[in-house]
Amino acid sequence: MSAAALIDLSRERAYLRDLGRAFGGALVFSIPLLMTMEMWEQGVAMDRGRLLAFIVAGLPLLYGLAYYAGFSDRRGLMNDLMDTAVALAVGFLTAGVLLSLFGVVRWGDPPREALGRIALQAVPGAMGALLARRQLSGDGGGETQEDQASYVGELFLMAAGALFFALNVAPTEEMILIAYKAGALNVLGLMAVSILLLHLIVFRAGFAGQEEADRPAHAFFHFTLPGYAIALGVSLFALFVFGRIEGHSLAGVVQATAVLGFPAAIGAAAARLLV
Repeated sequence: MSAAALIDLSRERAYLRDLGRAFGGALVFSIPLLMTMEMWEQGVAMDRGRLLAFIVAGLPLLYGLAYYAGFSDRRGLMNDLMDTAVALAVGFLTAGVLLSLFGVVRWGDPPREALGRIALQAVPGAMGALLARRQLSGDGGGETQEDQASYVGELFLMAAGALFFALNVAPTEEMILIAYKAGALNVLGLMAVSILLLHLIVFRAGFAGQEEADRPAHAFFHFTLPGYAIALGVSLFALFVFGRIEGHSLAGVVQATAVLGFPAAIGAAAARLLV
């Protein structure tokens, strides 16, 4: 066998290994949602326009994760686009197989219901697939584009971390229940704690923005406040997608957004752990 053939064979084996790890990442990251009853119900009841908006909005996010992390070490525009498409296919396949094994999707179900349940789970699964190399490889995925991320790139990674954490709880009834039980002072206190924890985790535990840890005031306005605003924006979008703000007053929407903003802010702060 020629040297070129050996190199091609080695690359194919490496890609198959990366692909297998992508399925593992999809499973690890999406299994809490795959086993959540509210997600099953949302897959049936969610307006198809919102479901489409969720998937379409997820495409640039997935491409960004492919650019900064990716489940393979191949780089370049076409390779990143290919990783995005393959990761989405991995998300669909993982969700379809597991929901079938759980008995949530059955043969003979109306196509609209089955496809809705699977499609809703595909984006979180694809996120897990793209983060697999970073999370599941023995060397932590090696050096990636994320290690040299620009300021805008850092904010994007915060948004990805916020969405990952928010998706795990946004479909649940508990978010609305907590918002209902919390008074104005509770919400203000939760927002203050969210900002404080975001700042401490980001700049004191050595995650994103640690290069400005010696300038806490500048870092607060440069990363912490924008990061929290991103977390709130992601939370509001997630609540909209899952229909959690319909029929609520402005005050109720603000409270629900602030409540979901707490885990979203933690996700934003810990983005470097995820990506």
